[in-house]
Amino acid sequence: MTTAAPVRKDRAMELQKELIASYFTRLSRAPQTGAKTVATFVPGNLSELLQCFDAVPVLPEINALQSGMRKLSGNYISEAERRGHSEDVCTYVKCDLGMFDAGNVGPTGEKLPVPDLLLLSYTGCFTFMKWFELLREKLDRPSVMLHVPYQGQGKATPEMRRYIVEQLERVVIPELEKLTGVKFDVDRLREKLALSVKAEDDLVAVWESAKNRPSPIDGYFGGVYYIGPIFTAFRGTQEGCDYYSVLREETMQRVREGRGPVTPDGEMSEEKFRLVVEGPPNWTHFREFWKMFSDEGAVAVASTYTKVGGLYDRGFRHDPKDPLGTLADYCLGCYTNHSLPDRVDLISKYVEEYEADGFLINSVKSCASFSAGQLLILREVEKRTGRTGGFIESDLVDPRYFSAANIKNRIESYLQMVDQKRAAAAGAAS
Repeated sequence: MTTAAPVRKDRAMELQKELIASYFTRLSRAPQTGAKTVATFVPGNLSELLQCFDAVPVLPEINALQSGMRKLSGNYISEAERRGHSEDVCTYVKCDLGMFDAGNVGPTGEKLPVPDLLLLSYTGCFTFMKWFELLREKLDRPSVMLHVPYQGQGKATPEMRRYIVEQLERVVIPELEKLTGVKFDVDRLREKLALSVKAEDDLVAVWESAKNRPSPIDGYFGGVYYIGPIFTAFRGTQEGCDYYSVLREETMQRVREGRGPVTPDGEMSEEKFRLVVEGPPNWTHFREFWKMFSDEGAVAVASTYTKVGGLYDRGFRHDPKDPLGTLADYCLGCYTNHSLPDRVDLISKYVEEYEADGFLINSVKSCASFSAGQLLILREVEKRTGRTGGFIESDLVDPRYFSAANIKNRIESYLQMVDQKRAAAAGAAS
């Protein structure tokens, strides 16, 4: 039996790995240091606000995906199903619950603490609410909900914004003060938000570098490394700023040298296909999934999954001058809080702006937030852009729903269609 070669990473990917490892170490040591821990979710998370209270976030989705990448999620999911959870329930949820039952050991091998508070900043996923209900019953911990209105009409209104700010003032901040014994300091929050802006500027420059040919980055598989710090515990920190400064410089150097992205097998030698990808990746077979694209010379120049924690590339930046208002804007603007027409519009713009040859949807079995309406998205984006759309199916962290042969065949067939359409268009133009 041969051992798979290690995934090759660029410097920024290695730094990201170090940052996330340091986060899990800090989290695991919270009972000894006395830091309070607050469970919350990636979309709409209030990282800067939590830091004002010296609290450490616990991110259940990150725990689940890390478990998936380490081939641990299958057993956790099976355990949750043995305890009565349906096969159709989000596998992040079942993985998280199974992980608690198995001892709650994190990806660094250290036991993670039971969170002191459950803070639900709901942003577009109804499953989040049920997830925290289950955790509240299992862990006997207090819960706080920051209700974020859905952008059903395609825009956030002043009333929505005011509604969120009032919840922050009347519910969330008082609960954090009560939990930690730390008085809220708005100037400290402003300082955190100013750091966020710096990181956001650098990240957007990295995303937009993919408009070059060849693209110096993969905006989907490589992109999940890049979003790690800003979507977890490092937005609003100097460490986060330092990371994104390194990432931006490294990316711009690749642009200057005309180099393509780093793939699991090293640097891509030739960019053959430029794609926009919709939907989360599969985590249990992440390297294998990535290679199905990179082996064909296919690069994701933009993706929607990397925007679940903020649509910075569409103009949003945290505003230190309006600290609570900007937190409300952030929560309202996360990708999964947008309507289907908004998502169609965003993907269509990505296809045009990044000069993509086509777009591909990875429909995740257990994630309704992403998968609902994706066939409609496929038809509408094809109609608007004239580019060929593709459709594959997998799951987040359930290894039973990753059929490598089926997915590989679909990707290869799809890329053949893209190539034939390009050839036909080139022939007609000549």
